[in-house]
Amino acid sequence: MPLVLRTQVALPANYRPQDMLALHARDALQASEKVEGLRVSKGLTWQGLPALLQLEVVEGAAQAVASLAVDGQPPASAGPPDLQAMVARMLGLGDGADQLELQHAKHPVLGPLLRGQAGLRVPASSSPFEALVWAITGQQISVAAAIALRRRLIATAAVQHSSGMLCHPDATALAALTPEQLRAAGFSVSKIATLERVCAAVLDGSLPLDTWAAEPLQPERAEAIEEALLAIKGIGPWTVHYALLRGYGWLDGSLHGDVAVRNALARLLDVPSVSQREAEQWLGAFAPWRALVAAHLWASLSAKSY
Repeated sequence: MPLVLRTQVALPANYRPQDMLALHARDALQASEKVEGLRVSKGLTWQGLPALLQLEVVEGAAQAVASLAVDGQPPASAGPPDLQAMVARMLGLGDGADQLELQHAKHPVLGPLLRGQAGLRVPASSSPFEALVWAITGQQISVAAAIALRRRLIATAAVQHSSGMLCHPDATALAALTPEQLRAAGFSVSKIATLERVCAAVLDGSLPLDTWAAEPLQPERAEAIEEALLAIKGIGPWTVHYALLRGYGWLDGSLHGDVAVRNALARLLDVPSVSQREAEQWLGAFAPWRALVAAHLWASLSAKSY
């Protein structure tokens, strides 16, 4: 019988559940994530064990409730506080959204976008490892192609919860896949090599992604994580800043290299195109919320690109 952990998290009055729901509804086949109303059911790996997260925003109650059914017995040290911290990250909680709007709501260009998308927050993946794998998977391909590739990766890893829901693999399960299996799933040789390096670094302790997530991320720690990730061949600035955003809720990465961000910015500025350098300079004016501004730009195009 699965061990079931439960928690609840208070939500701000202006919370937008659609941001979190859209992230988990990207894959229409819903083999590892399912959205029904205001509830997300998601397969994940918890302390090396298959687990099913059910996360629901309670309409009108300004709170979210969550349960995690784990197949097996995780370490005693992993309990409701860890679940609550994970859920808070996944909901995108924090004061960055409100601070950005308070400071820049009257900006002549960004202000109307902020007011039109008031309360937008950036939902995170269930773990930094999942976020990093997603960032590597999405390198230089469309969102639709990345979603399909991620789906095949999860199916190939075949980590399954007793409910039948497939779970995103952890580093141990992903490292067990052969290059031939990953090639059959559609991964390029370069992405396979990058994933192998990441898994090896996580498993030997030189890339302690979960340890870094145990405390609120400060600029110095974010810089240290960035340095560690950039030292891995196959990982560049876009991958790092996207992983920091989706894995840790770090809102000050610069996503100027993102094509969708530049396209949205060009539309916002009413110009034919925006270069990476121009995007970097424009986003720089909104530090320490550059990644949150990028999320607003994504959302102005489509919930799926966001």
